[in-house]
Amino acid sequence: MHLQSFALLAAASLVRAETNGRHDARQTAPTGPEAWAAAYARASTALSKMSQNDKVNIVTGVGWDKGPCVGNTPAIGSIGYPQLCLQDGPLGVRFGTGSNAFTPGIQAGSTWDVELIRQRGAYIGAEARGCGVHNILGPAPGPIGKHPGGGRNWEGFGADPYLQGIATAATIEGIQSAGVQSTVKHFIGNEQELNRETMSSTIDDRTIHELYLWPFAEAVHANVASVMCSYNKVNGTWACENDKILNGLLKNELGFPGYVVSDWNAQHTTNGAAIGGLDMTMPGSDYNGKGILWGGLLNQAVSNNQVSKARLDDMTKRILASWYLLKQDSGYPRINIKANVQGNHKENIRAVARDGIVLLKNSGILPLKKPTKIAVIGSSAVVNPKGANACVDRGCNTGALGMGWGSGTTEYPYFVAPYDAIKTRAQSDGTTVSLQNSDNASGVQSVASGVDAAIVFITASSGEGYITTESVAGDRPNLDPWHNGNQLVQAVAQANQNVVVVVHSTGPIVLETIQALPGVKAIVWAGLPSQENGNALVDVLYGLVSPSGKLPYTIGKSQSDYGTKVSTGNDNFAEGLYIDYRHFDNQKIAPRYEFGFGLSYTNFTFSDIEVTSNAKSGPATGAVVPGGRADLFDNVATVTAKITNSGGVLGAEVPQLYITLPSSAPSSPPKQLRGFAKLKLAPGASGTATFNLRRKDLSYWDTRQQNWIIPSGSFGISVGASSRDIRLTGTLTA
Repeated sequence: MHLQSFALLAAASLVRAETNGRHDARQTAPTGPEAWAAAYARASTALSKMSQNDKVNIVTGVGWDKGPCVGNTPAIGSIGYPQLCLQDGPLGVRFGTGSNAFTPGIQAGSTWDVELIRQRGAYIGAEARGCGVHNILGPAPGPIGKHPGGGRNWEGFGADPYLQGIATAATIEGIQSAGVQSTVKHFIGNEQELNRETMSSTIDDRTIHELYLWPFAEAVHANVASVMCSYNKVNGTWACENDKILNGLLKNELGFPGYVVSDWNAQHTTNGAAIGGLDMTMPGSDYNGKGILWGGLLNQAVSNNQVSKARLDDMTKRILASWYLLKQDSGYPRINIKANVQGNHKENIRAVARDGIVLLKNSGILPLKKPTKIAVIGSSAVVNPKGANACVDRGCNTGALGMGWGSGTTEYPYFVAPYDAIKTRAQSDGTTVSLQNSDNASGVQSVASGVDAAIVFITASSGEGYITTESVAGDRPNLDPWHNGNQLVQAVAQANQNVVVVVHSTGPIVLETIQALPGVKAIVWAGLPSQENGNALVDVLYGLVSPSGKLPYTIGKSQSDYGTKVSTGNDNFAEGLYIDYRHFDNQKIAPRYEFGFGLSYTNFTFSDIEVTSNAKSGPATGAVVPGGRADLFDNVATVTAKITNSGGVLGAEVPQLYITLPSSAPSSPPKQLRGFAKLKLAPGASGTATFNLRRKDLSYWDTRQQNWIIPSGSFGISVGASSRDIRLTGTLTA
């Protein structure tokens, strides 16, 4: 979008859909085009006071390890602009010692609770502001998770664009409600760690729109301040100087008014990056303090008319407008990464950790009811003996697992391991607890036999590719549990017929060996719970709450069932739209546990579906606002369903809505998630799930018309407890 367009949009209202049966929280400050127009007016005034050298400085980082934050730009005295602090990351203030380690995105996604996710964002924003961080580098809906073992999938919210989009927008709104800039990343097609800095992701136009761009569009619609371009090439051109994706898709088609910042050292040229759409280079040099591509070189390029003065002004305005949009020009705290900012935020961490736990199997053993004797088995039941933060950037899988590894991590201020919390509960119940804090299968007989329940902990981890952990260089090479987890569970199940398996993992693992064991009575998918690991688990194991998490990805019966694999060279994205459950559905492959699956300690019945619609087939025609054409965000249909807690305890259900496009549309996945709600219900109580379908939700991307089109004909509407457990069906016609 051209900057002058904002003046034209100042009177336009940014339409925000009510999603998932909930009203979005609103800041009191104006949002959308009006707020951006006001911010741009102030940026233009400031720009007139700046020299060319000032402008070059504001877009150029000071260099690696040359400031208090992971990314820093110099102060601009002529306009009272501070040294800008950009800091990782998606789950809190990296390197902070007085801040919290929030639950990873994938755990937040598995709660399917928009308000809890929004609160998580608000608390991350509050801690960032308290540390003087101007820009927090998150959330991270890229990678979306097309590879089940992708190293950084755990930083995002799940393997579906709609789920990612809703959670991303809520997170951004939460962060920016604290007056902190949010950076959504990594744009775009960075789906693996292997060769991420050399490979090209070749993605067709429809796939990039309907899968990979979707959550970024939602981020822009939520007024995100900045977008981070990724390391890889996209269709042969580096992402951070790719005119098609930065100028074409992001700034023009999505109307993004903020600034594009490079991933750290992802810039490759001076002029190409400036012309291609990059607005800020980070950290300003390579990791050796050399390789400075902007700074003096950009100044020279502008003076020589190789990069236009108008382009430099555009970069500068975008950065200033984001600063003014978040009102960071007045009363902003000084930079202090070590500030004590924890507040009461651990309440959200525990809630997300708890409500993101997915109960996969339960043959009546859970919840535990004051057992006489229990055994706790596995090295991940206890804190890393060397300390929870012993491994740099969490680059190990030793002791209890709370997050993956890499730049998207934080320091734990404390860590409650499973054994600690279970032991505390057991003492109040008068239960005897025996512990084996190793993964030695040959030693479990004496510990596991004769107890009422044997709780076994297994893990699988992954992370960013600059760290190799136990021969895993980012992406997991297989979907097996680590540390001989299958053998450990087998040995315990031979010694005891009441086994509870607890899984802490960055993504799917194949559970077939464990599933086949008669002694395994329950499987608890505890995900990545961060610092409240044990407390959240005890809440569910002992029935203090009924589990309500749902899988944000598919757990297949074999790795080959997913239909994708990490590429050793370039990746042509041959699977197109068909990743995760879309692939399983299209190929009619039975998963072990499907996307959206999760059990409860109570039961829910679905009834009384109603569909109302004024959807009309045809293209979107609205003016471009942040996020795309304005009418894409108009509600055009509403589906409601009655959900009743027909069991005996308080619980929460997540009814999910999937659409099937009419036959007039081009080939599409059999079902696509387009709505969800989380209803907390007392025994016997009923609630209404309301799904508001936007024009965008009923559209496909037409590559010829270069527009979103609602196809003509009958849409299938499916409402259920998971992507495979459909309880109600209906239709709407456009």
